Amino acid sequence: MWSLETLGRVRLSRHFYMRDFLYSEINGFHGVPNVPANPDLAIANGRMLCTELLDPLEETFGRIAIRSGYRSPELNAFGNENRLNCARNDNPLECHIWDRDEGEMAIAGTSLVIPWFADRYAEGRDWRDLAWWVHDHLPFSEMWFFPKLAAFNLVWRPKPLRTISSYIAPRGMLLRAGETPDEPFEARRRRYADFPPFRGIDLP
Repeated sequence: MWSLETLGRVRLSRHFYMRDFLYSEINGFHGVPNVPANPDLAIANGRMLCTELLDPLEETFGRIAIRSGYRSPELNAFGNENRLNCARNDNPLECHIWDRDEGEMAIAGTSLVIPWFADRYAEGRDWRDLAWWVHDHLPFSEMWFFPKLAAFNLVWRPKPLRTISSYIAPRGMLLRAGETPDEPFEARRRRYADFPPFRGIDLP
């Protein structure tokens, strides 16, 4: 039997624990529980998100800030019904319900900010510089970028879709599933030539 305290202590990867993803303003303000219906599945899918995508980001750029992590089906449905920026539970792009599906349909996602990049974005840096860096370095499935702080949703799936979308100008789809990027690799690499080395932080 899982307790919420035990669940929060589960280590998902080198840098992340389940507790890092359980905080929710909807939970805090409206009192809707944010407890997985299937903790074992939420942990399994969350581990893939963290080891495949979030650990490399942390080890390259330093601390990353999680804005929205795991959402229970109950909490996500409440957020959708009350227009709190949550997609429908059955929306195939809803990535926050980590224990919704397994096997080839498994999914786990989070909304995050990279402070290192947010500082540069505030000075006019193009969000696409970061989008192409992630594209060229990590096995992501989907990304959506947002205007505030260049926050973005980052999604893991066993079979990645490899799509990039944005609510920042130029708005819309930068990359659709199955497409080849319009910008050749060398042009993309020049965009992020001044980024820290991949996994560049020297950790014990």
